[in-house]
Amino acid sequence: MEKEDVPNNANDDCPGAQSESAGKSNACEGCPNQQICANAPKPTGPDPDLVAIAERMTTVKHKILVLSGKGGVGKSTFSAQLAFALAAMDFQVGLVDIDICGPSLPKMLGLEGQEMHKSNLGWSPVYVESNLGVVSMGFMLDHTDNAVIWKGPRKSGLIKQFLKEVYWGELDFLIVDTPPGTSDEHIEIVKSLEATRIDGAIIVTTPQQVSLTDVRKGVNFCKKIGVDVLGVVENMSGLCSPMTDFKFVKLIDDSSEQSDVTEWALEYMREKAPELLNLIACSEVFDSRGGGAAKMCTEMEVTFLGKVPLDPRLGKAADEGRSCFANGDCAVSAPALKKIIDKLMITHRFSNLNVSN
Repeated sequence: MEKEDVPNNANDDCPGAQSESAGKSNACEGCPNQQICANAPKPTGPDPDLVAIAERMTTVKHKILVLSGKGGVGKSTFSAQLAFALAAMDFQVGLVDIDICGPSLPKMLGLEGQEMHKSNLGWSPVYVESNLGVVSMGFMLDHTDNAVIWKGPRKSGLIKQFLKEVYWGELDFLIVDTPPGTSDEHIEIVKSLEATRIDGAIIVTTPQQVSLTDVRKGVNFCKKIGVDVLGVVENMSGLCSPMTDFKFVKLIDDSSEQSDVTEWALEYMREKAPELLNLIACSEVFDSRGGGAAKMCTEMEVTFLGKVPLDPRLGKAADEGRSCFANGDCAVSAPALKKIIDKLMITHRFSNLNVSN
């Protein structure tokens, strides 16, 4: 998907000849068209891209952004599992991955190697199920290891194309998974959807202060640009796992070498204390003595949706591209995620939607 107003001999990051920044942005330096574009008359009236986006979005009931000021907090994992959960409730769900340089949703939804295709209606999402479609830069790469080295204008142009050229049909929810921070992609998605009403943003964090400091910026970003904060999710809130999933080791003398004694430990428990095998072991991973996300939400007057523990089985489900709710395997994280999603649905009255057939 390329811009129609980009000259053939333009620089890679050309904002487009009709853009307000044409001939003026850093991407225009050294381009043979720089002076022509800078002096060319610009269209007046409404941005035609925003008009086209508004037309596309008329069939979408609710739009939710998933944000975090901090990278590595599990935001894409939450986005994927939220989409899986809503689709399992028989809603029609679309998921847009605007992390242009680090698209991970194709893998998390089991869609690696798939491609987007164009019809007379526009570009078609890649479907996990008949009621769950996904759009991502990951579907446009020749190889998953290829780096995307794009500047702001080109990323902004692709986001607009995702919104105006993809044919979703009737959707109950459009979930937008964003990259870390509060930068070009976030400004562009809000500007592009502004006329169509964004329901709000879910912000994902981890408990430690280094994450919460950045996430506070995300909350303030939403307040400044007029996007409601639907709630904050504290992810990786302590490591929790069934006892039988743990590996037990013993240090050899005073050295750093370890001996695997897992089989011995499990057999010992089977014989001496079998009730221990049914327990879930939990441990704090991050320092949450500062009160974590719950305290931050109180201070910033936003809704705290809940905590999701660091669950190795959830990580495995994400790597394998499957829902953590499907087979009861994620016994620790799935109930926590379900509780958060139920609270989101009730608090913001999404549960009152007429479920699509």
